[in-house]
Amino acid sequence: MADFAERRRTMVDTQVRPSDVTSFTVIDAMLAVPREVFVPPAARDLAYVGGPVALSAGRQLMEPRTIAKMLSALEITPRDLVLEIGPGTGYTTALLARMADAVVAVEEDEALARDAEAALLAQGVDNAAVLTGPLAEGSRRNGPYDAIAIFAGVEQIPQVLLDQVKEGGRIIAVFLQGQLGEVRLGVKTHGLVTWRMEFNATAPVLSGFAETPSFVF
Repeated sequence: MADFAERRRTMVDTQVRPSDVTSFTVIDAMLAVPREVFVPPAARDLAYVGGPVALSAGRQLMEPRTIAKMLSALEITPRDLVLEIGPGTGYTTALLARMADAVVAVEEDEALARDAEAALLAQGVDNAAVLTGPLAEGSRRNGPYDAIAIFAGVEQIPQVLLDQVKEGGRIIAVFLQGQLGEVRLGVKTHGLVTWRMEFNATAPVLSGFAETPSFVF
């Protein structure tokens, strides 16, 4: 039988810590949450490798290194209300739930949402709710949020989602330009979100976050 606890420690020691992730909160969460529970059964032996794990068509669980660095950049506190867009099967939701006061996760794929709810329930996560709905709309009725996390690719972020960031709050995503991508952290000040580049990464673009083509006459 695979020793997933040992694989988890190895993941943190060989993928997370060497990536300049020093936050105790992030490291503690990644040591505690069983990543193998949140991937398809056939992919459990791949849960702790250095790359992403496919969840469904066009959707994946990002590699541990990128998730850890994004969590570190977000600087989640125990008082934070967090909105997660596109949680997939709930691994990143479980990580956020260990760090924040509460998490609202919006997933438009009903099968993934069911899997996420079941896995979170099985792990005893009681401060996270998985809602089914369009990713790009977020969940206005539960906001505004101290932080919004998008562990996936975007080309643009709709204004309706930026409006759900609390004043002084943060938002993070992987921005794609062609084959190139970079993680950017946005901070809302005086009603406007200002972005800064954190590090390079790539991921499939989520539904509703592709850039709208412009017409040239």
